[in-house]
Amino acid sequence: MQSVQGAGLLDSKQERPKLNYRKWLKWSLLGMIGVVNGYATVLMYAQGEIPFALLTVVLTALALYIFGSNKTYAHRYIFPGVAGMLVFIIFPLIYTIGLAFTNYSASNQLTLERTQSVLEQRSFQSGESYGFDLYKVENGHQLVIKADGELLASDVFELANTTSEAMTLRQVDSVQGEKEKIKSIVKNRANLTKVELVMPDGHEIRMSGLRKFAADTDLFTLQEDGLSMLNNQTQQMYLPNMEIGFYQPIDADGKFVDKPISPGFVVTVGGANFERVMTDDGIKEPFIDIFIWTVVFAFLAVALTLALGMVLACLVQWEPLQGSSIYRVLLILPYAVPAFISILIFKGLFNQSFGEINLFLEAILGIKPSWFSDPIMARVMVVLVNTWLGFPYMMILCMGLLKSIPDDLYEASAIDGAGPIQNFFTITLPMMIKPLTPLLIASFAFNFNNFVMIQLLTAGGPNMVGTSEPAGYTDLLVSYTYRIAFEGGGGQDFGLAGAIATIIFLLVGGMALLNLRFTKLSQD
Repeated sequence: MQSVQGAGLLDSKQERPKLNYRKWLKWSLLGMIGVVNGYATVLMYAQGEIPFALLTVVLTALALYIFGSNKTYAHRYIFPGVAGMLVFIIFPLIYTIGLAFTNYSASNQLTLERTQSVLEQRSFQSGESYGFDLYKVENGHQLVIKADGELLASDVFELANTTSEAMTLRQVDSVQGEKEKIKSIVKNRANLTKVELVMPDGHEIRMSGLRKFAADTDLFTLQEDGLSMLNNQTQQMYLPNMEIGFYQPIDADGKFVDKPISPGFVVTVGGANFERVMTDDGIKEPFIDIFIWTVVFAFLAVALTLALGMVLACLVQWEPLQGSSIYRVLLILPYAVPAFISILIFKGLFNQSFGEINLFLEAILGIKPSWFSDPIMARVMVVLVNTWLGFPYMMILCMGLLKSIPDDLYEASAIDGAGPIQNFFTITLPMMIKPLTPLLIASFAFNFNNFVMIQLLTAGGPNMVGTSEPAGYTDLLVSYTYRIAFEGGGGQDFGLAGAIATIIFLLVGGMALLNLRFTKLSQD
């Protein structure tokens, strides 16, 4: 009997389910991540950052689904890459394209509701101003106003703990206390601005300067319709102009008149930014000029670096050449040095007054080119510097491809009496150009958007004259877009910059598809 009970007790212990600590920990972490990201999403939405809130929801939902389901186990290893692509590629791309269809700029950044709030916070002086003094008295401080030859004193209050409650002024003959100096008023200005005083006739006054109190009235009042705003100083009615994104005065017929007021708000303008690129002469002409220069620059960058890199690769692998390994290392060094260091060094070398290049040219040829002020010389300088920075990469590629060419071809060519130059054009170049084609297209796309070199070397200059937006003769499309976005003379025009960036994306995307096409043909 006892053995049977013992066996039953043993079976019950074996049947008792064990707590899966790993599963419990996993769901605890996932739940914590969901709660934290959910809270962050609510905060973003409350601040009006709807795109970022939506991105957070998508990433969180994707992470919870992948890490919470056994069916998606294999996807856990690629989730970081997918998340990075969403955050750093797809989201910025969609956000930029979205901006291209709005008037988002330095003067139009707020929502309509936020613009109304800013306008409602403005005030104007609606009555007479009065000089005041601040006295330190027993148990606190006291404000004294001079009005019509009379002294009006406030109640005693604690300066460090001021509130917005109104204090009635009373007529006094004198004040028993120590008059504070101006530096004390400056130091406590934030607290004094909270003080609201009531004059004997009933109107309220607030601090309007370091030495004055005055009656302030709200400049704008939002009407019952939730859109129109009344200017209390001029009694002019304002309505939001949804075409330009500003509040603007209206006449009796409801038509917009006079100039709009800032700040503006973001509105959808459709294809207006793209239309500006095509129709505004101040944008269209420099855009076309910069587009042509960008294509020429990218083509020259590929052609010159390839030519120089291929020739040098053939030379350093020429068997009769002694010390080829040393030359190989020296020629690769420009590629090892950070690009910005080389660019800044070249910027000093090409200095028009003190640069070593101009000193040498003046001593030998008697000329001093204006590298940074002459458009043609500036572009020549950019091409030269970019060739120096890019040839080591092409040389490394060509050195690897030269190793793959069978020596039998050169031996057969030598038997036929062909020389090195003939071998290069009949064997070396045809054997290398096919595998190089996708890499050359990629290099073209890179130089098409070579922002760093242009920005550090010339900053786009010399500047063009008569343009609506800042533009320079050495600007590429990408640097031109940057200047519109952050250096626009009429305000940072992010909407227009987004439109140009969208055009660049389409162009570079077309090059990427072309690259894939060539790669597929090469594999076939």
